Parts: sequence; structure tokens; C-alpha cells
Amino acid sequence: MDSKIRSIVKKLTLEEKVSLCSGTDFWHTKEIERLQIPSVMVSDGPSGLRKQNPEAGIREVNNSIESVCFPAAVNLASSFDTDLVRSVGEAIGDECQAEDVAAILAPGCNIKRSPLCGRNFEYYSEDPYLSGKTAAAYINGVQSKGVGTSLKHFCANNQEFRRNSYDSRIDERTLREIYLKGFEIAVKESQPWTVMCAYNMVNGVQMSENKRLLTDILRKEWGFEGLVVSDWGAVRDRVKGIAAGLDLEMPGNGGIYDRLVIDAVKNKELAEEDLDACVERILEFVYKAVENHEEGRSWDKGRHHSLVRDIAGECMVLLKNENKVLPVKSSDYVLLVGGFAKNPRYQGGGSSHIRSGNVDSILMGAQWNSKIIYEEGFSATDDKFDKARAKRAVAAASDVDKVVIFAGLPESYESEGYDRKHMDLPQVQNDLINAIAAVNPHVIVVLENGSPVTMPWADKVEGILETYLSGEGVGVATALALSGKVNPSGRLPETIPLRLEDNPSYLNFAGDSSVIDYREGIFVGYRYYSRKKMQVRFPFGHGLSYSTFSYGKMTVDAEKMLDNETLEVTVDVINESDIPGKEVVQLYVEADIPNTKIRRVVRELKGFKKVFLDAHERKTVSFILDKSAFAYYDEELSDWYVEPGEYKIEVCRNAEEVITYKTVTVIPKKPKKPVYSENSVYKDIMEDSKAARIAKPFYEKAFASSDVFEDQPKECEADTTIRSVVNLNFGDFSYEEMREIINRLNGQKED
Repeated sequence: MDSKIRSIVKKLTLEEKVSLCSGTDFWHTKEIERLQIPSVMVSDGPSGLRKQNPEAGIREVNNSIESVCFPAAVNLASSFDTDLVRSVGEAIGDECQAEDVAAILAPGCNIKRSPLCGRNFEYYSEDPYLSGKTAAAYINGVQSKGVGTSLKHFCANNQEFRRNSYDSRIDERTLREIYLKGFEIAVKESQPWTVMCAYNMVNGVQMSENKRLLTDILRKEWGFEGLVVSDWGAVRDRVKGIAAGLDLEMPGNGGIYDRLVIDAVKNKELAEEDLDACVERILEFVYKAVENHEEGRSWDKGRHHSLVRDIAGECMVLLKNENKVLPVKSSDYVLLVGGFAKNPRYQGGGSSHIRSGNVDSILMGAQWNSKIIYEEGFSATDDKFDKARAKRAVAAASDVDKVVIFAGLPESYESEGYDRKHMDLPQVQNDLINAIAAVNPHVIVVLENGSPVTMPWADKVEGILETYLSGEGVGVATALALSGKVNPSGRLPETIPLRLEDNPSYLNFAGDSSVIDYREGIFVGYRYYSRKKMQVRFPFGHGLSYSTFSYGKMTVDAEKMLDNETLEVTVDVINESDIPGKEVVQLYVEADIPNTKIRRVVRELKGFKKVFLDAHERKTVSFILDKSAFAYYDEELSDWYVEPGEYKIEVCRNAEEVITYKTVTVIPKKPKKPVYSENSVYKDIMEDSKAARIAKPFYEKAFASSDVFEDQPKECEADTTIRSVVNLNFGDFSYEEMREIINRLNGQKED
């Protein structure tokens, strides 16, 4: 820690220390004039800078300055391109610098457990590896500009219903592999300036008071060096929060809880060292922001608007392109249908909502030919059926070459603060798509939505383009993709199921209970659908291109490896077409261990790279895999462990389609040796032998709760049982070895 910070903390009174641990208002940290400690400002994100207008009143928190709306988090994950995501972070970092914002409250790294979460557009993926890598790229981009980020919402914050009070009940393996893993990757690869703790409880403990997660895991285990800030209004007990490692409470509480903390310190209920640690981290954040601020910086809205268009085009996912209905040719007569063509849905609702001053509509961007007509057909804001409006659209559809229908979710359907009730589009949209498909076989549906929707008409249309929430450049970006001037290269960061009921969390998501059981365990998203061999509408990682790609030689640099070694994987990718394009090479790992006792998913994403290929070009793509690609979290060990055996390294088009693979044998460097607590009777006496491993569960079941060595009948029964165990293990150890271990265990228990 900086000696400057230490000296300042020593000069602070107890009252001043406590006051620094909460904000002065909705967006600012506290100032201490006596010691010239400045105040700094934070602002919402992640789709752009949502800074409160300086001229707005203290309660006008939604009165923000005009800024650029970038594609939503779900779009950035769809790019499967960390370089692109970093460029978004850099642009937003420039805006924060120019507007004197110390940190942007982004990115969101929570897992899309259910398609219904109202805030899914603000999160990256159902997959923790993709989420973590995307979040790290965003953070590194922003922070390269001398501006902080706030990785959120830590952790297991996967619904909006009762978000202030529900308790996420999750087993340890699931917590580690699914709900913590993305945060772990982001923390280790980017060191965000701050991490924001969530509203909810995890396994009965409020996140703002959760020392195990905020201190033991986040700081001590992962090495997080920054500040922990509360979500706005997430603090319940400020004293417990400080003891747990929650540094900064936001927004400011007006000092009403300060006296409780002061009294707790004076009464020795709270160690002043814990308070000092929080103050030190707050001051480190404040002075880092001040030292990195560049006075007089400016930013170019026009340039950023053009950047948004380019980024949006990289993120769109071509889901279906039957009979090569896309791209639309300049000679085609085209009908555009849908209120979204005029009034696009381009961003999510809630704290991420950006005040944009320049939004492209599709009608502005439809420049691929002059043979375009438009019928509204349905509104972009509601589900009201207008018979005359729909009739005109159907009639016009029968007289054109192709119909492009702009469908999506009205803004009221998904937002921060509440969850969706279903996965369906407004019924008026589904009905009109079906009616138009009945009179014209060449229908393309363009979707504008923040999370998956059911598509009962999917088999009746030739083309589907998922644009998600593409930011303020949506119109031009969509037009360029439809016309072929941009070649779609996005991939789905989530599974689109056939129906909501197929989702693994269906029976345990939200509901009326304040206790949410994550009973699906590690089987989230594609991990579940693959294991169940269940048909889905479109799998995780799916996405088409106007180019045609094939794969050539695949190599691995070893057939056998220890888990502390790394493995290099290479594969050749070829563009077989005349059209330049980008392919996303997806690398998955599948455990091929026939007699495994571990609950296993079929395969997991462990690498991805987007590569540009000119017409008929070939390139070699390489990956490096380490222990994390093969390990599962072993609850008995309280650590990551690689089960010895064979693993398939698979190059896939998506989570369901394997193109080619190689098999490697992975061996753990250290044998599996359970770690027992200080109170365990097994501590320090369990040798690494088969007899010892057999003895532990045997002792627990047969001896641990009985006085077998003082009761002759039980002793005889025990002796017989031990002989039976020895015999059934075919001489791998002797009766004397087994008996000795049991005696030692029992002796330890008596002591």
C-alpha cells in the first residue's frame, strides 16, 4: 500500500473514517476538506456513459447527458471477439475521461440462468468462460484509458423478481464452476478497479455481509486488489459489511448509519483494523482516479456513432438462410414490415438506458436498392391488433420478391426491475409473420430483442437475423448485413430453446419463494441440452455466414500431459467461397472417461477465436489449454482437480456439432488427497494409500458414532466386516493395514 495512503489514514478521526465508507450522494464519494481528500464520480453503464446531467437536481438521477449508445452486452458476447469488445471499452473509457467520471458501473458478468431474467440483455452469456473472457476484454479496454470499472453483480444474481431479498441456494461445485467462474476469469485477467456486490443472499448470507465471498475468495484466493462497492441500496448491516470486506456503501445514506459503525468500533464489536482496511481501499481508488484523470480531454460523438455501426454489424447472428434468401439483391423488390423498421428497439431499460441523440432507423439505412416499400403491420410498442394495418401488409407481401419483417420485444417486455413472464413475441407479430409466410415463400425475420424468444414460425420463413439490441447504429448496420455489404459473423452466446418449459431452471426460477434453489446444478444452458440430447431451436455458438468455411488439419502437441503442463492445439480453417468473411473457431473439451463417478456435462467451451479469411484463404488458428480446461471443482478437496483419463479436444461449429477432435490423456500431478478441517478425526493420519481411502468412508459409516472397541459384540462384527472389505479389494492391502488405520482413527476420535 502507498505510504501516502497510510499517512492519511493515520490522520483521520474515527468519525471521518466512517464517513468515507459511504457516498455523499447518488454518484459521488465523500470529500474531506481538512485533509484535501477529493470526491470522485461514478456513473452507470455498460452500453455507454449514463452520467447524470450536472444541471439536474439531486433526485433527478435519470436526467443524464446525451451520449452514444453502444450495442448491449449480449451483442458483444455474440461477437466472440475480445479485440472488438476491448475497442468498445476503449471508446467508453474515452467518454468517461472527457466527462470526468472515475469509474463506469460495468460490466455485468452474471450467468443467463433463464431466458426470463429481465436484465439478460445486460449480461453476456449462459457460459462462464465466454462471460469471463468478454468481461475481461471490456474492463481492459476501459481501464487502458485511466478510468475504472465495476464488475457486477457479485454474485449469483440471476433474476430481478425479489432481487433485494431472495436467497440463491447453490451447491459449492455449481457455484464455483458456473456462477463464480466468469468473475474469477475477469478478476485474474483484468483487475477491475472495483467489484460491485449484489442485492441477494447466497446460501443464507447477504452478499454485502459475505466475508467468505468478498474476502476469502475474491481477495485472498483470486488476488483482487481493488474496492468492493455495494449495489445501490444493497447494504443491510453496515457493521457486518465492513467486517466482511464491503468497502463503499452506495448511494450515500446521509450519515444515518455512521453512528452504528462508530459505536461498534468503540465497543470492540468491530475491529478498527477492518475499518482502516476499507478506508485504505477507498482512498486508493479515489487517488488512482485523480492521478489518471486527464484534464481537457474531449470525445467525438460522430466518430463513436460510426464505430457503433461497425461493431453492431460484427455482432449480428444469421440464424437461418435457407435457399440463400440473403443477402437481398439490388434487383429484388422488397417489402419492409413492422414498427421496429421506423422505431427500432436498440437498447435495454433500467440503469443501462442511454440518452441517445442520434439513432439510425432501418428506413434511413435501407440503401441496398430503390425498390423498397414499407407497411407498418404492427406497432413496436404494444400487442394491439389493427385489422386494416395487418391486411395492407399481407396484401403488399404477395406482390414483392422478398419480405423483411422487423419483429422484436417492446421495451416494456424486458427491463431491470422485473422478469419476463414468457418467451413469446407479442401475438400480433407471430400472427402477421404466419400470414405473410402463407402468401410469400421468401420471408426474412429480423429480430430486435434482449433475450431469446420462441419462434413458432421458424420453419415457415427462409431467413432469420438476430440483431439483439444493437445500439444507436442499428438501422444502418442491419441494412448493411441484409444487403451483403457486411457479412454476418456473430454466434449465439446462449441457447434458444424450442419452448420455455425446456429450460433447465424452469421449475426453480423466480416463483413466489424468497429461497431460490439452483437444483439444475452445473447443467445450465447448453450443458443441460447436450446432456439430455434435447432438440433446441438454435444451439449455443450457432451462427451462419455468407461465406462457406471448412476445416483442415488439427494437431495437439502432446498425447499425454500432466495437469500442470499446457497443451497447444492448432487447426486449419479454409474459406471455400468467393466471399471474404469471418469464422469463429470454437474449442470445447469433453471428458472421455467411461467409469467416471463425477457428474459430467458433455462438453464445455474452453477457447474461441474469430479469424478473417479472404476468398479461398487458409489460416492456422492456435490455442493454449491449461489445467482449467480439464478440471472440475471437487467439494471434498475444496479445490480444482483433474480426473485422470482421456479428454477429447473438439473443434466445433457450435455446442452440438463437432467438426474434428483429438484425444489426450491428462494425469493429475498430485494424487487426490482430501483436505480435512482442524476438527476432523482424519487430519494428518490419512496416508495416500488405497487402504486409507477405503477406511475413511468405512469408518464414517461403521464406527464414527459407536464405541466399537469397548463393546465385544460390535467388535466381532467390525472384525468380520474389515475382513470382508479386505477380501473384496483382492489383496490390494492387508487386514493388518486396514485394522491399523481404523485403530488410529478411533484413537484420534477418543483424544
